[in-house]
Amino acid sequence: MEEEKEAADEMTFEEAMKRLESIVELLGEGNLALDDSLKIFEEGMGLCRFCNKELDEAEFKVEKLMEKEGGEIGVEQFKETE
Repeated sequence: MEEEKEAADEMTFEEAMKRLESIVELLGEGNLALDDSLKIFEEGMGLCRFCNKELDEAEFKVEKLMEKEGGEIGVEQFKETE
Protein backbone atom coordinates (compact mmCIF):
# COMPACT_ATOMS: atom_id res chain seq x y z
CA MET A 1 0.00 0.00 0.00
CA GLU A 2 2.88 2.36 0.77
CA GLU A 3 4.39 1.66 -2.68
CA GLU A 4 1.04 2.59 -4.24
CA LYS A 5 1.04 5.94 -2.43
CA GLU A 6 4.61 6.73 -3.45
CA ALA A 7 3.91 5.89 -7.10
CA ALA A 8 0.83 8.14 -7.19
CA ASP A 9 2.68 10.98 -5.48
CA GLU A 10 5.29 10.96 -8.26
CA MET A 11 2.62 11.37 -10.95
CA THR A 12 0.94 14.49 -12.17
CA PHE A 13 -2.84 14.70 -11.99
CA GLU A 14 -3.05 14.23 -15.74
CA GLU A 15 -0.81 11.14 -15.69
CA ALA A 16 -2.86 9.64 -12.86
CA MET A 17 -6.11 10.25 -14.75
CA LYS A 18 -4.71 8.67 -17.90
CA ARG A 19 -3.59 5.59 -15.93
CA LEU A 20 -6.96 5.43 -14.19
CA GLU A 21 -8.71 5.48 -17.56
CA SER A 22 -6.57 2.59 -18.80
CA ILE A 23 -7.32 0.63 -15.62
CA VAL A 24 -11.06 1.11 -16.12
CA GLU A 25 -10.68 -0.08 -19.70
CA LEU A 26 -8.67 -3.16 -18.63
CA LEU A 27 -11.17 -4.11 -15.96
CA GLY A 28 -14.06 -3.52 -18.33
CA GLU A 29 -12.66 -6.01 -20.82
CA GLY A 30 -12.91 -8.77 -18.21
CA ASN A 31 -9.88 -10.66 -19.50
CA LEU A 32 -7.75 -10.51 -16.35
CA ALA A 33 -7.36 -13.25 -13.76
CA LEU A 34 -9.00 -12.56 -10.42
CA ASP A 35 -5.71 -11.82 -8.62
CA ASP A 36 -4.62 -9.46 -11.41
CA SER A 37 -8.02 -7.76 -11.36
CA LEU A 38 -7.77 -7.20 -7.61
CA LYS A 39 -4.25 -5.76 -7.88
CA ILE A 40 -5.18 -3.39 -10.67
CA PHE A 41 -8.40 -2.41 -8.88
CA GLU A 42 -6.37 -1.56 -5.78
CA GLU A 43 -4.03 0.56 -7.91
CA GLY A 44 -7.06 2.30 -9.41
CA MET A 45 -8.49 3.08 -5.99
CA GLY A 46 -5.18 4.61 -4.93
CA LEU A 47 -5.12 6.74 -8.06
CA CYS A 48 -8.72 7.76 -7.45
CA ARG A 49 -7.85 8.92 -3.92
CA PHE A 50 -4.83 10.82 -5.28
CA CYS A 51 -6.93 12.56 -7.97
CA ASN A 52 -9.67 13.46 -5.50
CA LYS A 53 -7.07 14.96 -3.15
CA GLU A 54 -5.58 17.00 -6.00
CA LEU A 55 -9.04 18.25 -7.02
CA ASP A 56 -9.92 19.16 -3.42
CA GLU A 57 -6.69 21.16 -3.13
CA ALA A 58 -7.37 22.94 -6.42
CA GLU A 59 -10.92 23.77 -5.31
CA PHE A 60 -9.58 25.18 -2.04
CA LYS A 61 -7.10 27.38 -3.92
CA VAL A 62 -9.83 28.69 -6.22
CA GLU A 63 -12.06 29.48 -3.26
CA LYS A 64 -9.22 31.38 -1.60
CA LEU A 65 -8.63 33.42 -4.75
CA MET A 66 -12.23 34.45 -5.20
CA GLU A 67 -12.92 37.70 -3.45
CA LYS A 68 -16.20 39.46 -2.97
CA GLU A 69 -16.59 43.22 -2.75
CA GLY A 70 -14.95 44.73 0.31
CA GLY A 71 -12.13 42.17 0.31
CA GLU A 72 -14.18 39.35 1.80
CA ILE A 73 -13.34 35.86 0.65
CA GLY A 74 -16.40 34.05 -0.59
CA VAL A 75 -17.50 31.02 -2.49
CA GLU A 76 -19.60 31.39 -5.59
CA GLN A 77 -21.28 28.56 -7.41
CA PHE A 78 -20.09 27.98 -10.96
CA LYS A 79 -22.96 28.16 -13.40
CA GLU A 80 -23.37 25.04 -15.47
CA THR A 81 -23.94 25.57 -19.16
CA GLU A 82 -26.28 23.32 -21.04
